[in-house]
Amino acid sequence: MIIQVLVAVISTLAFAVLFHVPKQEYLYCAINGGLGWVVYKLCLYYGVGGVVSCLLATLTLTLVARMLSALRKMPSTVFLLAGIFTLVPGSGVYYTAYYLIMNELSRCTAKGIETFKIAGAIVFGIIFGLALPQSWFNRLGRLTDRKKPSAKKPCGKD
Repeated sequence: MIIQVLVAVISTLAFAVLFHVPKQEYLYCAINGGLGWVVYKLCLYYGVGGVVSCLLATLTLTLVARMLSALRKMPSTVFLLAGIFTLVPGSGVYYTAYYLIMNELSRCTAKGIETFKIAGAIVFGIIFGLALPQSWFNRLGRLTDRKKPSAKKPCGKD
């Protein structure tokens, strides 16, 4: 599992570079993608189905992206789009098309339905994560702003 998480982190980092994420956010995007993969694999390990695992991992990614957004003063999509990369069912789309071309319609239908469910789980995970008020996440950003020393000028010196 360690190798899988490492590959998820590296692939998320590569996706962030591809989508021109600001360089100072690369690490946070990569961590978010790795965290999503950890949640996904842990859910599978504990017997949760693939679709629900993807839903929970996407919800986690979305919430962490919103936290990072408040902390780093960046749009949450910067962290979410790069992080979600590892959960997108690309192989499901490929095999659905492959089975269709090979005229294996029963396998095509089964794989297509599974892929559609996973894609729907990703959508619902994002919707559920975005349904929470932004003010909850902004409080987190304000808490960290209070801890930073301010660069105010001393009184009476202009």
